[in-house]
Amino acid sequence: MKAHELASHIKNSGLAPLYLVWGDEEYLRDGAVMTIKAAVLGREGKEPGETEGDGGLDVFNSDILYADETDAAEIRARAEELPVFATRRLVLLRAADRLKAVEGEALLPYLKAPSDSTTLVFVAPKLDGRQKFTQALRERAVLIDCSSLPEQQLGDWIRGEAGALGVDLSEDAVALLTELAVSLKETASGALSLVRRELEKLAAYVPEGAVVRSEDVSAVRGIEPGASVFDLPHAIGARDCGQALRILDRNLEAGEAPLRILGSLAWQYRRIWKTKDLLRQGGQVSEVARALRMPPFKVREFVGRFSERHLRTAFQLFMETDAKLKGGSGGRPVRVMESLLLALCANGQDAGLSTRDRGKTSVLNPQASKLPRSRPISNVRTVRSRRPSAS
Repeated sequence: MKAHELASHIKNSGLAPLYLVWGDEEYLRDGAVMTIKAAVLGREGKEPGETEGDGGLDVFNSDILYADETDAAEIRARAEELPVFATRRLVLLRAADRLKAVEGEALLPYLKAPSDSTTLVFVAPKLDGRQKFTQALRERAVLIDCSSLPEQQLGDWIRGEAGALGVDLSEDAVALLTELAVSLKETASGALSLVRRELEKLAAYVPEGAVVRSEDVSAVRGIEPGASVFDLPHAIGARDCGQALRILDRNLEAGEAPLRILGSLAWQYRRIWKTKDLLRQGGQVSEVARALRMPPFKVREFVGRFSERHLRTAFQLFMETDAKLKGGSGGRPVRVMESLLLALCANGQDAGLSTRDRGKTSVLNPQASKLPRSRPISNVRTVRSRRPSAS
């Protein structure tokens, strides 16, 4: 089931002895854990990571364990303890993906016959499906899916979270926050916790009763209007190197990591490619305009600035820049990103490629009429910028 279905499932079916809370969105995982905790302990659970117990019975009836610090024997011992003046105990095993295979197999007998007075919750971004432990857990536990939301569902989620905080968002603010969420999907903890943090800042920043606009979203992120990473394609399309470098500098000063900026830029280029392909197939300009968040009369002029040759060259540059940032070679990250933007803005649309590579852009994208797979440039843990983050 999805994370948002958990509360009603518990209400209708009661608590289960085993849960697996999995998925790459930390915010959803923490929310699911708190829902289970509140149901087990009979009140609202504490914030994730807070010390258990408040001097009451919770200290006897709940345990938090970490799989990389705990063996199967201790997990079983905690799970088989009897609750103290309560009907159930809660045992939470975090980082379950780090449980050694031998310890997982030692837990198989417990999975077959779990204690009826304990709720044992396994929490992990993902588990190795080849292991016997994982297969048995998936078969016997209630599965809570906390994976990334599809792009088409992000707007509704953002509106719901904003409403819970008393924040009234305009459509342009929702669109900007949606773009932010999509660009941050590959961060280690997922995008939703970061977007939620922006909403909390907006709740404190905007006067009560005021409608939040995209300018407010940029302001609380410490970036002036027109200087967001989402403005980079406009500066590149206009071949305005100075503006592109100013946008880069302001985002770095605001605490954005170079890899995250690169991932956002690559995602926007994929969207431009999709837009050109949609228009080529006779798609409606109004539909494209909504996706690009610009007036319909500006759409064709904007996408016309990006030839297919330029786009293919850009993807090659993105791959090279990604390798340099991750490999620690090619100079300081700031200089690497500046070189990328200068190459994209250059009048020669294949600037930045070696003579040998200029004739081989088809290797990157053999089917020139199709967009490269919409796969994030960065598939590892995002490197945090050493610059101070904007509060």
